[in-house]
Amino acid sequence: MLEESTRPWGRYEVLQESPLHKVKNIYVSPGKRLSYQRHQFRAEHWFIVQGEAEVTINDENFHLSAGESIQFPIGAWHRVANHGEIELIFVEVQTGTSFGEDDIERKDDDFGRVV
Repeated sequence: MLEESTRPWGRYEVLQESPLHKVKNIYVSPGKRLSYQRHQFRAEHWFIVQGEAEVTINDENFHLSAGESIQFPIGAWHRVANHGEIELIFVEVQTGTSFGEDDIERKDDDFGRVV
């Protein structure tokens, strides 16, 4: 593991990183959700490992369970919510040209992080 970071919604671990991609394990606590966000430089693919995910992409909702996946292109608004009673775990694979936390534009956030 390269890096671990705690967030108000849970935590993530960076498993692998190169100039072409980044791979994370993301853990979302019950009752929490990530900000509604988009990226200018990366696309993402999410594979659900544990729990139930409510994923929103460009205002369209999808329900995913363990073993299912979803992807979205650069510039797509997206968020994931954990309405279940157990921790939601998914693997995120980022592809593009930049993978920093500074490539996050937030539209809505439960934790006051919209600029």
